[in-house]
Amino acid sequence: MTRRQTLGTPSPRLHRPARGRALATAALVACASAVLGCGTTQRTAADGTDGTITVMTWAPQGTGATNKPGMPALAGAYARWVNERGGVDGRRLTVSTCNDHNDGVSAAKCARRAVEEGAVAVVGSYSQHPDSFFPILEGAGIPYIGGYGITNAEFTSPLSYPVNGGQPTLLAGLGTALAEDCGPVTMVRPDTIAGDQLPALLDSGLRAGGHETASDHPAPEDATEYGDHSRRALAGATTGAGETEGCVVPVLGDRTDTFMDSFRRSRAGFAEVRTGTVLGSADQSTINAAGGDSSPYEGSYITSWYPVATDARWEPMREVIQEEAFGDNRVDPADAGVQTTWIAYRVLHAALSSLEGGEATPRTVAKALDSGLEVDTGGLTPLLRWEFDNKLSPVGFPRLVNTDVTIQIVRDGRLVAAREGSLDTAATLLDADVV
Repeated sequence: MTRRQTLGTPSPRLHRPARGRALATAALVACASAVLGCGTTQRTAADGTDGTITVMTWAPQGTGATNKPGMPALAGAYARWVNERGGVDGRRLTVSTCNDHNDGVSAAKCARRAVEEGAVAVVGSYSQHPDSFFPILEGAGIPYIGGYGITNAEFTSPLSYPVNGGQPTLLAGLGTALAEDCGPVTMVRPDTIAGDQLPALLDSGLRAGGHETASDHPAPEDATEYGDHSRRALAGATTGAGETEGCVVPVLGDRTDTFMDSFRRSRAGFAEVRTGTVLGSADQSTINAAGGDSSPYEGSYITSWYPVATDARWEPMREVIQEEAFGDNRVDPADAGVQTTWIAYRVLHAALSSLEGGEATPRTVAKALDSGLEVDTGGLTPLLRWEFDNKLSPVGFPRLVNTDVTIQIVRDGRLVAAREGSLDTAATLLDADVV
């Protein structure tokens, strides 16, 4: 029988059984306040004799490429909030944080620290270096819950429990949306191993809409300007465009706004084009910084895994941020990394609650998630349930369980829903040439 865990915000006023589970979750998050953002080592055994449960959240910070400081910061805020309400079955949660510095050596160090500190899981994290950290986690049996979805390995490792569809679903959904409205499409993406996987995903959505595949333009992910790349992208998007505007698709993470600044200056002499990208490469804050309704994002399609940031379903997260991270500018409720970490900790909450006070170890947490546990995230995602053989196994994504994306558009400088509900990209991904 499928077990189902409904994740409302934990509250002291829950009915007694639910309240016990809520207390169990708090233990998850406890020591985050002590280690928030600094990576301080808290050497506590999982389910230790001092009444704590240890987890780790890692992300790159202070680097020249993509940075996600809001993810460990949100983990700390969530920990403090839950622990103030009694912990998980009376056990406090220690959140240890680590900076992976956007390099494989540091990512491996973070994974080894997770093992040394007795972490029962790595939760709500970001890293582009799965070959460095997954073998270490897998060797210790530590589950990786709610990675950002930036690499395909997150959808293949048997100890990975993704909460979103990562780049695969975002790009497949974006391609589907652009196919209806664009002439030639050019893609600008990182010249990295992770970036090499992206064109086939966008192309799967374009093909699903009867469109030709996109031109591919690799670019440095840490460049300080993209003048040459933006001009080449514009040339590709306007050649033979005819009456339909071409589209430029920058997917450069934190460097997308740098690209758009170069793009704005490079547009003179080219026909009008539209832009499209994915959440994580652009959000409301980047649109505001680029000029709001006068920015080059105006009219752009932007795909997301989740509802728009103003949706009422995010209110529980906003309450936690208000109470525990007020004034911390690292924690932006509209940031896709922060949102992913929130959902990941709700999954961890569900897994620990399902143990009903039993021993919390990497093995018991993974077993809980593998045993048919269904997690209800309050409508932020479909019901989440991880199986070893799912419908996307034939195309190399056996752990991808959430194939829904939302199609958003920038209108008058604001990100709004372009259509009601979500788009299921499963069928499109089955046609993607990514194996």
